[in-house]
Amino acid sequence: MSTPTQQQVMDALATVNDPEIKRPITDLGMVDSVEVAEDGSVAVHVLLTVAGCPLKDTIDRDVTAAVTRVPGVASVDLTLGVMTAEQRAGLKEILSDGRAQREIPFAQPGSLTKVYAIASGKGGVGKSSVTVNLAIAMAAQGLKVGIVDADIYGHSVPAMLGVADTRPTQVDDLIMPVPTPSGVSVISIGMLKPRRDQVVAWRGPMLDRALVQMLADVYWGDLDALLLDLPPGTGDVAISLGQHLPSAEVVVVTTPQEAAAEVAERAGTMASMMHQRVVGVVENMSYLPCPHCPPEDDHRLEVFGSGGGTRVAQTLSERFGYDVPVLAHIPLDISLREGGDVGKPIVEADPVAPAARELTRVAQTLSGRGRGLAGMQLGLTPSSKF
Repeated sequence: MSTPTQQQVMDALATVNDPEIKRPITDLGMVDSVEVAEDGSVAVHVLLTVAGCPLKDTIDRDVTAAVTRVPGVASVDLTLGVMTAEQRAGLKEILSDGRAQREIPFAQPGSLTKVYAIASGKGGVGKSSVTVNLAIAMAAQGLKVGIVDADIYGHSVPAMLGVADTRPTQVDDLIMPVPTPSGVSVISIGMLKPRRDQVVAWRGPMLDRALVQMLADVYWGDLDALLLDLPPGTGDVAISLGQHLPSAEVVVVTTPQEAAAEVAERAGTMASMMHQRVVGVVENMSYLPCPHCPPEDDHRLEVFGSGGGTRVAQTLSERFGYDVPVLAHIPLDISLREGGDVGKPIVEADPVAPAARELTRVAQTLSGRGRGLAGMQLGLTPSSKF
């Protein structure tokens, strides 16, 4: 068998993506050197973006496997180094694509990323669980999906995804979102705190800066969908989101009970006030399938009452002048709660469960929608008449 060429090895390395940036390591300047000996042994030196890169074992495994598959390669000697400050600055320039610093890519007119803000009027309705499961269901469809945990005070998304103790990699002042086994990338203020148990006690301006940082200073790459888990209510973060991402579409989460439905209407109305379109209502904890009846009987226990989701959808439809549908009635399911607690969301851990099927159907409905122009700001201003 003939000795492999250096170009063959480089072609193999071009198939290896950085696990955080999701681009070939050859494009990112991470391959420092390649040496091929006559006996087929190959020495590769790869530069990590930062010392102590949390996914260096993944890079080690993927590079070794890719080079080993090249015909004629007898052995692979991989060494890992670290980029210099100048090399990291060059990487940042590549990732920024020449954009001005602190520019939110999803707010640009040419952005094709669908942005969904998951909102609720009050806490405790399962908004974060809905966000996480929708994101994973979209990723299972082959979409590139990211989550911004914008619930600054109650940031629970990382734990639900099983990455609560993972810190994001930082290239100078550019932050890499944390990848998850499900393929969803996530960033949360909880990941940026010095300690996991540290309390966030911020007011308006700090909340706005935190939201902008997670949108503008994070390298998201080319996403198909970005989901934002908003804090409950109509406070500073909801207002900031409307200012920075007016084209975001809003999904309102409620439970069937009257108290939750009433405040959910306010959350939807706030979105409309910020010129965002409400695309639907999800009624969570809709019912409990009777544990004593066979499944075919469809006997349901309405633990939290009934009709809340329908009421919110009807009220918002009348208020806005366009149809706001009920996207799903998600039943109470112990697997939904257990999955969030252990970092294995239900659409992944138990995809045939009734709650998982409902959430997957919502994800398919949202991802199958065309963007359209209805409810979107076009950035036009009236001209003066002469």
